[in-house]
Amino acid sequence: MPAPEIPTPRPTPAQPGLSTADAAHRLAAEGPNLLPGSAPKSTLAIVRDVVTEPMFLMLLAAGGIYLALGDRGEALFLLGFVFVVIGITLAQERKTQRALESLRDLSAPRTLVIRDGQEQRIAGRDVVRGDLLVLHEGDRIAADALLIDGQLEVDESLLTGEAVPVAKLPAAQGAAPDTQQTPSPTPGGDGTPSLFASTVVTRGVGVAQVCATAAHTAVGRIGADLAATVEPPSALQQGSRRLVRTLGTAALVLALAQVLLGWWWNGRPLLESLLSGIALAMAILPEEIPVILTVFLALGAWRIAHQKVLTRRVTAVEALGAITVLAVDKTGTLTLNRMAVAEIATADQRFRPADGASEMPEHFHLLAEFAMLATPGDPFDPMEKAIQHFGHQWLEGTEHVHDGREPEFEYALSGEILAMTRVFASDEPDLHLLATKGAPEAVADLCHLDAARLGAIRRQVEAMAERGLRVLGVARGRWRGPPPAPDQSPPWPQSQHDFDFDFLGLVALADPPRPEVPAALAECRRAGVRVIMMTGDHPATARAIAQQVGLSERPQVLTGPELEALDDAALAERLRHVDLCARLKPQHKLRLVQLLRASGEVVAMTGDGVNDAPALKAADVGIAMGERGTDVAREAAALVLLDDSFARIVAAIRQGRRIDGNVRKAMRFTFAVHVPIIALVLGPTLLKWPTLLMPVHIVLLQLLIDPTCAVVLEAEPEDSNTMERPPRPVSDSPFAMGPLVYSVLQGLGVAALLLGGQSWLAGQGWGSAQSRTVVFGTLVLCVMLLILANRDLSRPALLGITRPNPWLWRIAAAMALLLAAVLGIPGLRALMGLALPGAQGVAVAACLLALCLVWLELVRRAGRSLVRTRLPGPGGR
Repeated sequence: MPAPEIPTPRPTPAQPGLSTADAAHRLAAEGPNLLPGSAPKSTLAIVRDVVTEPMFLMLLAAGGIYLALGDRGEALFLLGFVFVVIGITLAQERKTQRALESLRDLSAPRTLVIRDGQEQRIAGRDVVRGDLLVLHEGDRIAADALLIDGQLEVDESLLTGEAVPVAKLPAAQGAAPDTQQTPSPTPGGDGTPSLFASTVVTRGVGVAQVCATAAHTAVGRIGADLAATVEPPSALQQGSRRLVRTLGTAALVLALAQVLLGWWWNGRPLLESLLSGIALAMAILPEEIPVILTVFLALGAWRIAHQKVLTRRVTAVEALGAITVLAVDKTGTLTLNRMAVAEIATADQRFRPADGASEMPEHFHLLAEFAMLATPGDPFDPMEKAIQHFGHQWLEGTEHVHDGREPEFEYALSGEILAMTRVFASDEPDLHLLATKGAPEAVADLCHLDAARLGAIRRQVEAMAERGLRVLGVARGRWRGPPPAPDQSPPWPQSQHDFDFDFLGLVALADPPRPEVPAALAECRRAGVRVIMMTGDHPATARAIAQQVGLSERPQVLTGPELEALDDAALAERLRHVDLCARLKPQHKLRLVQLLRASGEVVAMTGDGVNDAPALKAADVGIAMGERGTDVAREAAALVLLDDSFARIVAAIRQGRRIDGNVRKAMRFTFAVHVPIIALVLGPTLLKWPTLLMPVHIVLLQLLIDPTCAVVLEAEPEDSNTMERPPRPVSDSPFAMGPLVYSVLQGLGVAALLLGGQSWLAGQGWGSAQSRTVVFGTLVLCVMLLILANRDLSRPALLGITRPNPWLWRIAAAMALLLAAVLGIPGLRALMGLALPGAQGVAVAACLLALCLVWLELVRRAGRSLVRTRLPGPGGR
């Protein structure tokens, strides 16, 4: 006999719902049940903001200079990067709009309402305050409401982070919501009547009255926080902007001074003085800086994608290398967000699947069998799915599995009895088997146990709860009722209390940890990254999961109510000693992230629910789960884990540190190589010498410098101690005084030696073309020396050759070909004002190159402390 459907609660005459006219009036007055969206910035406005940035103005200026000089290839190379960055910025500006649109879509499903006393299915956007919602298993709730009839279990993990559905019971009679008010209930309450938009009914049917729509719902308030949250700026971009402004001003002033000095002081022709001024401006303007930032971060995002991590905000790649705090959500991040049976227990024994047994002892078979019988065969509820999966896993092939067996009658969970019973026919006439599961204390009460047995069960339940387990009691019963009339069901008792049950044992369920999490957390600790759990779950569950994965040994837990009672200073002090935060609301997570950042931490935040979205956006690096994460979380985050593996976060941090280190190497090289170029342009003017470097020489040098910055140093392998040292300090910028002084010292020594060589050659009576050849050729080879000197600060420059880099020998070959071309092709040699150096010139260049190598080694030994990490190790910074 098929199981009867539980009847849908019907509106009483006092509950006819709104009239169509009233609903239309409220919809017109209060607006649709949609989250408000922000007006997107126009494409023209975004482009204007990008091209007026000093960094990109410098790119445009440098490209314009190259174009004026007729070097179209170099000009197009630089100007092309402007359009690349404009495209990236356009994508970033659209991200917030997509996040809000995703949140709006989530909040507006179709729903069944009662209007004019009739059930109608309408679009979620048309739901208004006062509407009666008819809710069934699997429905997504369209608005915040109060349950007035029926019983439900609701999955609120999207708002609270708790994986376990929450039981909902009707509001007390006479306590129907005042639809003129907008209540602010708290998600997560067991037994409360409060229902929330965008959550999902996992069990039961009911009628609820809408009390808040659109932006006034709980999910709407999260949307408001998300819209108001400002993504943190990039420290690297801020530092580069300041430096570019300074260098741009210096370039203009010195270029003008160069023109005036050359024309007035040296008596050069005005055109030659102008060319010299342009050359100086080109030498001072390090257009490689925006190229480095764009290429390194873009290629970094590409490399991270190979670790199955999608980059949605390119600047987050930079912040990865400096993360000091990793704030992780529990559900879906540390755990699988999938309930599983962790343990079953009788009075004196227990069975745990995780212990590795190949089969379940027979004396647990009866307990598992009746747990399955008390559960629908194809359930929607995640806990019931876990019970059915467990039973089929351990009982398959035995007589204890009863697939397809349907109950004759069901007693649903109620406010009076927190247990459900399913009644089955047996082989004996008029004998019925009863399978019951529910809250342990409720099931034990149905079994009429003595005080000693009740106390033992209570202690078992408390021990399981302390380990973060959700516990259910299971019982079986037999009932022989009076013979029913023909074609009628037996006269079932009114209450489950009218039966006699035998208590079989306990079934404990948990959201199991991800298997890769313990090793990933251990690597975080070795890398000096502190991990803090931020969850909406119960403190006992948070503590149990933290112990299982090795997150923290500190037992203290900071709860949401405790957090609300603390001011920022007291909370910051408390947070120094606590790694676990539980019972958090979305605004709590947002406050914690903002407070950590205000304390000088670089914060990465992981999450997958709508409740995580504001904190994900506010963090330096927001990391969303790609498989189980909501669209809202993915759109708000900077990174998305494509396979939800926590280990990917550690891999991304490793890549971020590698990218950060290579950016610093490229910056050191850039400033070091520009100093001798500037000196060889400005020095002859001050010393009244003939011009050494002209714009054409600088263009050729840029053909070597640009690919060195953008390709060779980007491809550098990670240092051996990448994940064995603390994160770099926030103040440790590649534009800080220490690294700049180191680079300038490298370049000044090379410049002094080259100018000294030019002075000696002139004193020996060498012509300007021959001496320029020796100096220019040595400078080209010094570019290679500077690459080697800045690859690895722990070893001499020449030993850096042994570090693998597929592009190093290619750039060396390009340098050799460049020198061969400019010296071997007569027309090109004449155009550049060079001459064949001869054996003596080669010998002088070799001596100058050897002296430069000695100087670079002296600087490395004396100045390594300026750029190395706080913990010494190979590679340094």
